[in-house]
Amino acid sequence: MGVMALALGCIAPAAQAAKDAGLKSVERGRYLVKITGCNDCHTPGFAMSGGQVAEKQWLIGDSLGWRGPWGTTYPSNLRRYVQEVSEGDWLKVARTAELRPPMPVPSLRAMSDADLKAIYRYIRSLGPAGPTAPAYQPPGEEPKGPVVQFPAPPQ
Repeated sequence: MGVMALALGCIAPAAQAAKDAGLKSVERGRYLVKITGCNDCHTPGFAMSGGQVAEKQWLIGDSLGWRGPWGTTYPSNLRRYVQEVSEGDWLKVARTAELRPPMPVPSLRAMSDADLKAIYRYIRSLGPAGPTAPAYQPPGEEPKGPVVQFPAPPQ
């Protein structure tokens, strides 16, 4: 066996192992998206249909607003968002961003870097789709469309 063939024989298994690891990470991300409730808000009609939404529609954001003392928030289109940020920026946002309700920030912060990277890689693998979600509306502004109304927290 020549030196070149020997070298290629060593590279191919390493490349395949990296590819397999990447696929496992994407599958782990898909699993995490399914069990952590990401689709409940970020996929239109997901919660109301008992999860009966085609995967090609997952995580495209929603125009159903979440209104409370903080104003009205809308679930962002994660499929478009991850195309615009690096994996490192995704981790930084997950760890430090001040996100408005109903985003479960404590749960997000409790995730391991490996899990957050897997979610990022899965969402990125889906490719961009769907419209941009409506912009946040401050308290006192009327929402544009349907909302889930939260009461003020007990004093």
